[in-house]
Amino acid sequence: RPPTIAPVAAGPRGHNGIMVARVATVAFQGIEVLEVDVQVQIGAGMPVFALVGLPDKAVGESRERVRAALGAIGLALPPKRITVNLAPADLLKEGSHFDLPIALGLLTEMGVLPAEEIAGYCALGELGLDGRVTAVAGVLPAAIGASARGLGLICPEPQGGEAAWAGGLEVLAAPSLLALVNHFKGSQVLSPPRPALAEDAGGGPDLRDIKGQETAKRALEVAASGAHNLLMVGPPGSGKSMLAARLPGLLPPLSPAEALEVSMIHSVAGQLAGGRLLRRRPFRDPHHSASLAALVGGGLRARPGEVSLAHLGVLFLDELPEFQRPTLEALRQPIETGRVMVARANAHVTYPARFQLVAAMNPCR
Repeated sequence: RPPTIAPVAAGPRGHNGIMVARVATVAFQGIEVLEVDVQVQIGAGMPVFALVGLPDKAVGESRERVRAALGAIGLALPPKRITVNLAPADLLKEGSHFDLPIALGLLTEMGVLPAEEIAGYCALGELGLDGRVTAVAGVLPAAIGASARGLGLICPEPQGGEAAWAGGLEVLAAPSLLALVNHFKGSQVLSPPRPALAEDAGGGPDLRDIKGQETAKRALEVAASGAHNLLMVGPPGSGKSMLAARLPGLLPPLSPAEALEVSMIHSVAGQLAGGRLLRRRPFRDPHHSASLAALVGGGLRARPGEVSLAHLGVLFLDELPEFQRPTLEALRQPIETGRVMVARANAHVTYPARFQLVAAMNPCR
């Protein structure tokens, strides 16, 4: 007689009894946050650690970092076929912040962490070989995106103060993978971080330090009061750069909404020191040898350029005639629209770029 085929009940995290652990994380497109679902499955087969979902080189190397970090806390990967899928599979995954969600997915699939609690968090962070969770770029926009999705956030400890500004979400700032495991086990409690704010550098350049140059100082005050662009022409040593460096001291401090907007750009660029929100308006002064991509943004990952890092602040171009002609021509669109579009074959990203342009030049070579 032919064997009787009975239906198999679906498992708690997949069909046909196959367990699949899921951890929410993010990918970045400019300062926009895209949802990424990390799916981890441990099944029968030859021992292999397969990572799929269009990962780049940094994401592909996370296998070794995760393996070493688990070994540092006394856990070994089972000798089975491990498959990690980063969905959606057609979106390029870049950066080292996928280490932590992959490790959490493995711990969930191995039964070390409760799947129900992990499902309520969005995670990002890089793992060291000793199990420490180290800082990554983009924690602030990730926290805002997690809050909009009704999730908590698991992030590196140094950036807990940055994530706390999102408000309305639970933030677990983990110093190490072991501390995170102990927190979910109940043997250790990670205290919620407090919002961190950058120190107000009161000792910055002040206009009262300049003696004389009354006409130039008056022009600087008018430019500051009306947010005008400014071009200073004068011989070397006449104080052009010194005047420009004192313009941010005349500008009003950033409002809370502006501070959040500026800090998101610097967070994506990985330039938010200590996870503290900026209080003063940015002042960027790129060298005249700066490339087009460095000034307006671009590169392999379409990173923000100097015009975006100077958003709501001052962009100072010293020795203006020495800049490349295409570089200066590329400033037309950001000055007119207040944003810059970085179009690449694998990325099309828009960054805000509403800055005050101050330039200086000599009357002749």
